[in-house]
Amino acid sequence: MADLKKLAEEIVGLTLLEAQELKTILKDEYGIEPAAGGAVMMAAAGGDAGGASGAEQTEFDVILKSAGASKINVIKEVRAITGLGLKEAKDLVEAGGKAVKEGVDKAEAEDIKGKLEAAGAEVELK
Repeated sequence: MADLKKLAEEIVGLTLLEAQELKTILKDEYGIEPAAGGAVMMAAAGGDAGGASGAEQTEFDVILKSAGASKINVIKEVRAITGLGLKEAKDLVEAGGKAVKEGVDKAEAEDIKGKLEAAGAEVELK
């Protein structure tokens, strides 16, 4: 059996790009969809990964509904926001309905939404 503590330390130490690649591998190869995509990264950065128990939502997912007419500009923005490579960003944009960022605060979510909409994308916050 694998050393679980060592595995946990490696997961917490992943960069954002590595975490996104891990998520893609788990989903594509094993059919596992991570429930809280940014929670581990938020905890590592000192954020509140558990969320607030109050009525107001504190974490948002930025969902790219469609790229619109200027797909190239949207791909450029997605790359700048996520740090993904060209192929990964293109795949995310073309898939539609996928999360660009998960578990971000409201200000960051609104900022990302504004950038993507300025590039011509249709974006939703959840």
